[in-house]
Amino acid sequence: MGASQSKIPFEEKAVVSTDDEYVHVENEFTAEKGAITNITKSRKPEGLSFDTVSKWESTLLEDPKNRLALSALSAANPRDVLLSRAAKIAEQQVFNVKIPFEGSPITNQRQSGRCWLFASTNVFRVALMQKYNLDQFELSQAYLFFWDKLEKSNWFLEQIISTADQDLDSRLVQRLLHEPLSDGGQWDMVYNLVHKYGLVPQTLYPDSFNASSSSVINSIIFTKLREYALVLRKLLSSDPATVTPQQALSSTKAKMMKEIHAILTLTLGPPPSATEEFTWSFVDRTGKARTVRSTPKAFAQDIYSSQYRITSSTISRMVSLVHDPRHSPLTLMTVDRLGNVVGGRNITYINVDMATLKSACVSMLKAGFPVFFGSDVGKFSDRVAGVMDLDLIDYELGFNVSLLGADKASRLRTGESLMTHAMVLTAVHVDEETNKTVRWRVQNSWGTGVGEEGWFVMSDGWMDEFVYQAVVDVNFLAKEVKNVLGQEPVVLPLWDPMGSLA
Repeated sequence: MGASQSKIPFEEKAVVSTDDEYVHVENEFTAEKGAITNITKSRKPEGLSFDTVSKWESTLLEDPKNRLALSALSAANPRDVLLSRAAKIAEQQVFNVKIPFEGSPITNQRQSGRCWLFASTNVFRVALMQKYNLDQFELSQAYLFFWDKLEKSNWFLEQIISTADQDLDSRLVQRLLHEPLSDGGQWDMVYNLVHKYGLVPQTLYPDSFNASSSSVINSIIFTKLREYALVLRKLLSSDPATVTPQQALSSTKAKMMKEIHAILTLTLGPPPSATEEFTWSFVDRTGKARTVRSTPKAFAQDIYSSQYRITSSTISRMVSLVHDPRHSPLTLMTVDRLGNVVGGRNITYINVDMATLKSACVSMLKAGFPVFFGSDVGKFSDRVAGVMDLDLIDYELGFNVSLLGADKASRLRTGESLMTHAMVLTAVHVDEETNKTVRWRVQNSWGTGVGEEGWFVMSDGWMDEFVYQAVVDVNFLAKEVKNVLGQEPVVLPLWDPMGSLA
């Protein structure tokens, strides 16, 4: 258990900069901890004086620009005030590499954290739409959501059992208890669900209120799972002379899971059985009424279109590339105790540089494949305009400060950034002279009321800083990247930012 994280040693060398009067630090190699301790112990904490704060205010408001900023920034959302019109105009929905069929409609996850299920089913549906000659089609995100909630509950209880020898106040146990299960997920979790339960059209299992707005059922399930955790830990600490641990554990856990299943069934509705036949009736784009009979598992295995090369076998060999500059490129990584289906595929990442990640995305798009990707969507983005660009919000204009002072690795280390949202790439614009990527077309799952009818555009610079993951067919990777899959993975702790669920 635990982490085998890369160590990034450095020495802090103070250099005074005359332009902003800060003492900046250049990082080279590790300073002696004893020297740092001596400084911190000998230093007297400094409070704030009224005189100092008063001088700051007087100096600030002497500048007419700051008085104007005060009027504007105190009366509205600062991000709206500082939104760059030039950046919005620059990021046009114009692309010279685009997949031939993007799929529709634009989906809407509403008040839930199911973006990963929407992004993945938006990838899956393209071949099915071509196969069945459909203008619009959605797979049931709620179907996967139901089974994910049930499986994650079981996963949580198994983690509680296996950590029963650790103190309740230990960091790992507290992390497990902090969020017993999340709406979010990862690509390997999608694979586990589809492999075990299959897929169904949305018309056969549409969203209930609680699928679209999941906070209440999450609260109910969190409370029960935390109660269950205490019961299981107490059971495991009981006298073995009076309790048969294995039998008691199995029967107690089964009763708990039955209760969770009841909560999910009554709030989300009973889902189709993975192995029972369903009947799906629809009208294709020619107006012809058609009927398909299948089971969810067989339906998922039959993703295929003669016009579109993504199949169930293509999906099974897709891998997650990540860009985590805290670790060396060409490193295999996993996250301790992160998963959903017991006995399923582990969460696995191939760490690469951004050039490799972007090149693989371009290759996928040129071949006609949409790309599932994960990013920190809230940074330097505007949902109304549907733009993600480092120049979009001019914080320096308003506050005389930059919010890009830390690099990508430092933002991960300090909790400033992590993967928060999954979406789909369907196009890219490549500069014909330099052959460098310029901007990317993004299919979001926030409905048609944002962006350009639900579509976003992402600058290449934004991708460098805030995209962390792209899921690609292993066949589009160089041999040296494929070979990483044979490595022993670096195991990150559960609380590592790469353990965040989009």
